[in-house]
Amino acid sequence: MVIAQISDLHIGTAGQLAYGRIDTAANLARCVASILRLGPRPDVVVASGDLVDTGAAEEYRRLRELLAPLPMPVYLMPGNHDDRAALRAEFRDHSYLPAAGALHFAVGGHAIRLIMLDTVVADMDGGALGAPQLDWLAATLAADPEMPALIFMHHPPIMTGIRCMDEIALAADDVARLDAVVSRHPQVERIACGHVHRTVESRWCGTMVGICPSTAFQANLGLRTESFEVAADEPPAYQVHYWNGANLITHTLQVVD
Repeated sequence: MVIAQISDLHIGTAGQLAYGRIDTAANLARCVASILRLGPRPDVVVASGDLVDTGAAEEYRRLRELLAPLPMPVYLMPGNHDDRAALRAEFRDHSYLPAAGALHFAVGGHAIRLIMLDTVVADMDGGALGAPQLDWLAATLAADPEMPALIFMHHPPIMTGIRCMDEIALAADDVARLDAVVSRHPQVERIACGHVHRTVESRWCGTMVGICPSTAFQANLGLRTESFEVAADEPPAYQVHYWNGANLITHTLQVVD
């Protein structure tokens, strides 16, 4: 099974440029075109949060247009820049999205199970999971302990060393609770995240945590900087997760002209 992960798309309204100079829609279109050139094409695409920039309905309409060329199932998750109600309204034909509450769900029927968590806290940049969602995750994993699982969530459960992003990471209490769940379930092959706008890897609780780069723009690797800085010389990028029946292998693809 092949899964493409795109993250931190930050689609704005028509004509809007991020930081006054970055065309996030054009960069997403380049990533979509790159996905369509892959051989074999991915079985599914997962968009792991910050789909749009402000959560406006017009931004989600534009996002739909940009994702339309993808013929495979596309699973959408919210990030801290998203609005759940607006996302549901525009993508009401995406029947996997819960009708109310947190947008967490599981996708079966493949060689590896995909589990999407919702880490969004309204009006906050940092993330949380909460007891009900963590209970749901534990029950979902316990229901099929032999099936390998790939968990997607926007906010990573690790500290990256990028100070400005670590300050708005997943809440520490929920990190500890997630640790307790994942540690009991060795079938979790990877936790795939976004949010940081850089490729990051770490061992964590008996599995791997990976952070997908952004289709929009990358962050400078500033381990001592206090504010977010855009990397001017790094292109849009995405990841491909390849399950070969025994191992999950992750590739990072930079999209250059």
